[in-house]
Amino acid sequence: MQAAPESVERVAALRDQRALRRGVVISVLASAIAIVFAVSLMVGQTFYPPADVVRVILGDDVAGASFTVGWLRLPRAVLAIVVGLSFGLAGVAFQTMLRNPLASPDIIGISEGASAAAAVGIIMFSLSGTGVSALAIAASLGVALLIYGLAYRGGVAGTRLILIGIGIAAMLRSVTAYTLSQAGQWDLQEALRWLTGSLNGASWEQAIPAFFALVVLGPLLLGASRNLSAMQLGDDTAAALGVRVERTRLLVVVSAVGLIAFGTAAAGPVAFVAFLAGPIAARLIGPRGSLLLPAALVGALLVLVADLLGQYAFGTRFPVGVVTGVLGAPYLIYLIVRTNRAGGSL
Repeated sequence: MQAAPESVERVAALRDQRALRRGVVISVLASAIAIVFAVSLMVGQTFYPPADVVRVILGDDVAGASFTVGWLRLPRAVLAIVVGLSFGLAGVAFQTMLRNPLASPDIIGISEGASAAAAVGIIMFSLSGTGVSALAIAASLGVALLIYGLAYRGGVAGTRLILIGIGIAAMLRSVTAYTLSQAGQWDLQEALRWLTGSLNGASWEQAIPAFFALVVLGPLLLGASRNLSAMQLGDDTAAALGVRVERTRLLVVVSAVGLIAFGTAAAGPVAFVAFLAGPIAARLIGPRGSLLLPAALVGALLVLVADLLGQYAFGTRFPVGVVTGVLGAPYLIYLIVRTNRAGGSL
């Protein structure tokens, strides 16, 4: 029995509309990132016109601008984009794989692992710079493997992984709090600056490792987008469609955790970016299609805008993590209340 021509045409028209909407949203997000990036290079205590900024980027020596733009503002803006892309991409990968908007790395304990390790490294072992970053990366990977191992029972159920992750996150927060209580004044300031999530003092040494992690791991996640979409239908259905479920899940976990680890090592655990990027992208794109690329762009835009607001919108300067935390915490409460009223489980 053949489908009516009108039905086929209607399906094709809807598909074209979704593709057009997706293309428009991605283009608008990319354009907004470019605009905010340019503004972040021009504004500050001294305003530099676009011509001077372009000359600095091209390598020309411009009095004043070469240092301010080339060594202060440019690394900060690039790091904001890299961290936002990494957090947005990793967060939506977890949420898609586990079919739960709460399944974000900063909710289920992975970012907490990096935070606790950094606090211990700074306060207990007097580490700094590369040493703290390496310890944070190792701790993120270790915590992710621990959560995955504890949740594995012939497969990984999303709810079980989330609950185990939330429990481990609470334990790690206790470790962080205890470590901070033992800190001297200088170490405490250093640790709190790192734990808040901040782009202050950003440098190319911080941005380059995170950038290469994004270049290597980002394509792996984007390449798994079709399998992730199939896994949203359930593991059994995905397996029937030819998806190697456990292999895909392990690839997603390793890649996403790597992005979170390097991003956190570069800028600290910038709160709620990984959590918010996916739902915002879903609102913009609609119910169908992969959210990986749109969520990555949303994450980059969130971090760039939050950093600008933190620097110039208030009477004093706030780290970017404070601004994103203010934005993300109300949404988390709203999501939990909405789920509870609907009678669902987290």
